[in-house]
Amino acid sequence: MSTPVSELQALLAEPKQVFITTHHKPDADALGSSLAWATYLKKKGHSVTVVTPSDYPAFLNWMQGNDEVVVFEPRHNERQVRDLVSRAEVIFCLDFNCLGRINELGEFVRQAHGTKVLIDHHQRPEDFADISFSNPKAAATAEQIFEIIRDLGDQDLVDKGMGEALYAGIMTDTGSFRHPSTSRNVHLIIAELLNAHIDLASVHRRIYDSHSEIRLRFLGYILKDKLMVNREFNTAYIAVTQQELRDYESKTGDTEGLVNYALSIEGIVFAAVFIDRGSAVKISFRSVGDFSVADFSRSHFDGGGHHNASGGVSYQPLDATVERFLGLLPEYQAQLVSTPAVPLAVAPPVA
Repeated sequence: MSTPVSELQALLAEPKQVFITTHHKPDADALGSSLAWATYLKKKGHSVTVVTPSDYPAFLNWMQGNDEVVVFEPRHNERQVRDLVSRAEVIFCLDFNCLGRINELGEFVRQAHGTKVLIDHHQRPEDFADISFSNPKAAATAEQIFEIIRDLGDQDLVDKGMGEALYAGIMTDTGSFRHPSTSRNVHLIIAELLNAHIDLASVHRRIYDSHSEIRLRFLGYILKDKLMVNREFNTAYIAVTQQELRDYESKTGDTEGLVNYALSIEGIVFAAVFIDRGSAVKISFRSVGDFSVADFSRSHFDGGGHHNASGGVSYQPLDATVERFLGLLPEYQAQLVSTPAVPLAVAPPVA
């Protein structure tokens, strides 16, 4: 009986034209797993292009291979990206579970003739891939990438640059190794990455200690004036307007982590951040314990993700979106009040 690894091994037995993509507004796991996988495939003789469906935070620019990433911009390089997708013999979809998560790229990939391979750790994947590595129990897609390289017999090809990209993905998606998803296997993989001479402190510093002054002032404003707490439903939320983003010269990545502050309040079980992006309101949901934000987001805000960490979207105005959210809370009061508010760390949102 064939397995995804054996199918992948057969697929990659000869050099191929490879296309790799990941989700909108890539985070450290999305970009780190994509770039590490790209480097591995290049070492095996494949021709590889990484295309992201949007820009990503500048604090990820240090990753090995970053200078070769193609950022899809429909008004500027649509023809180039369409051509890359159509010519690809193998298309890898990393760290997302439905084609809607890659914007316009989704239809390009859906219509492409190349073999589609999904590598992802989110719940309920869409059935679009020919080969699927879907493991919701994995802490990060970077964890899966390491395991696949190892299972293909090529762990020795993991160099320092690949290792640091994978470490960044695992570190951020586990909340610096504090989430319940931080398994024994995660720590064993980090031990193996240390054999590639990765610099743990440097990776942490480049991601978490590289904020601009104005970004910190933005954070101060948000926590002072925008953080709302509803004790009746053990819920905290933040809503950020377009004008506020402009006032603080917000860049991609500046809203990451806001939801963590809301959930860190003692007694809070459910936290949400609403970001008005103009074309839509992007939402990050986080929870502790048994309350599933994946189910909540999927039911009400066209989203999904993990049990305690998910995202959603609304096409209503910001105020109307928040009002709809607040109006839903009474429906979940029993769950929100009965769930112990254990202070668990949460993953940074992509908002």
